[in-house]
Amino acid sequence: MVVDQANHSAVDRIFAALADGTRRDIVLRVLDVEASVSTLAKQYDMSFAAVQKHVAVLERAGLVTKQRRGREQIVRGDIETIRTVRELLRRYEEIWRGRVDRMHELLREDPS
Repeated sequence: MVVDQANHSAVDRIFAALADGTRRDIVLRVLDVEASVSTLAKQYDMSFAAVQKHVAVLERAGLVTKQRRGREQIVRGDIETIRTVRELLRRYEEIWRGRVDRMHELLREDPS
């Protein structure tokens, strides 16, 4: 099995967090350079509180970390979680490529 039972809820949180376009954009931004929540909020046509909620979802999923620096909350991407997601997707791709290759083999077999 691709994902063991213990990791199902963690994987579900990650993909649920990434299902939203704003959250995907936040992850891309903070993987490149850390940013305060207030700086991130300026990038979107939504309230500070809404951006803060998006960041909280990402943090619960392990995609970002927050660190208090004075009055600001600094957000940075968690590259290890991104690597885990990449590996999981690579494994899914491997499974599907194997299935497609097998279908091609079946189609090429001589029916006689």
